[in-house]
Amino acid sequence: MIKVLDRLLLFVFSLAVGAASVVAIVVACGGFDSGFLKDVVDDATGGSRAVQGTVIVVSVVLLLISLRFFIVSVARGGSNAPSINQRTEHGDIRISVETVENIALKAASRTRGVKDLRARVRAVESGLQITIRAFVDGETPIPTLSEEMQKTISEQIEETTGIPVAEVSVYIANVTQAPATFKSRVE
Repeated sequence: MIKVLDRLLLFVFSLAVGAASVVAIVVACGGFDSGFLKDVVDDATGGSRAVQGTVIVVSVVLLLISLRFFIVSVARGGSNAPSINQRTEHGDIRISVETVENIALKAASRTRGVKDLRARVRAVESGLQITIRAFVDGETPIPTLSEEMQKTISEQIEETTGIPVAEVSVYIANVTQAPATFKSRVE
């Protein structure tokens, strides 16, 4: 949620700074009559209350947005890499989600007939939920291939990390096309 809010604030701030830059360029190039600029400044500093209020509100909002970006850029975040944490009698163990994904990919790649693998791992109460996306060669029966892949991945992750695997979902995205082999004829 905070990332979405920061993106929205960055968008609004960028628009305001961009508009101010365009106005500054036009003023510097002599694009406005000096009388017009004097009227705008007079309205903002002592003219109508509505204009003064608008200028103050817009200025305060832009100041708050810039302070937010300053705080976000200076603040030191902790480790942002998602990890799976375990406590042992000797201390804590943190295994990154990327590590578990790579173990799953390595185990899945041992299955005959699969190509172009992708893995996603989620930690839930009952263990790990692993989703594998794969292309197959089309020669091996998909149910057999999927079951073998699920079993291999589950065993490998549980053995390597010690974390129970709750579920391994396999999504077969497509069948790979073998590249056509061309034989050149020499006459």
